[in-house]
Amino acid sequence: MTMLHDFRDIHPMTGTGTGFDRLLAQLSTPPTKRTRKLVRADTAKKARKLVEEATEVSLDAVAGHRRGVVEESVDLLYHLAVLWRDQGIDPAEIWAEMDRRASVMGIAEKLPKKGPAKKALKALYRDGTQIGPVPLGALR
Repeated sequence: MTMLHDFRDIHPMTGTGTGFDRLLAQLSTPPTKRTRKLVRADTAKKARKLVEEATEVSLDAVAGHRRGVVEESVDLLYHLAVLWRDQGIDPAEIWAEMDRRASVMGIAEKLPKKGPAKKALKALYRDGTQIGPVPLGALR
């Protein structure tokens, strides 16, 4: 069987590789009517689709449907890529933020609400007023 796209070579820390990079590039000139329509849709529509897919991944996981989690995860990543494009976000920005969090917390996890990691992140960002969309004041 010949595969049109090989997504298995995506580097887990950089997110780069032929598969995901190809998807992102294709969003500039979508090859299908469905993707063209979604790319032209408003941000709210794109955000709703992302939430819908995240919900489906979660429901399949709770139900123990491993294959469903795999399939819905592909849909989730697709819709995330569409939303990133809509917002003008380069994936390198995401990977850089993950690296920053990992350098302070040891893992690229959700931002802390309190404790030493919060203080370390504030020190790391002392020249700015926010971490991504999160104002530093909100981390108090």
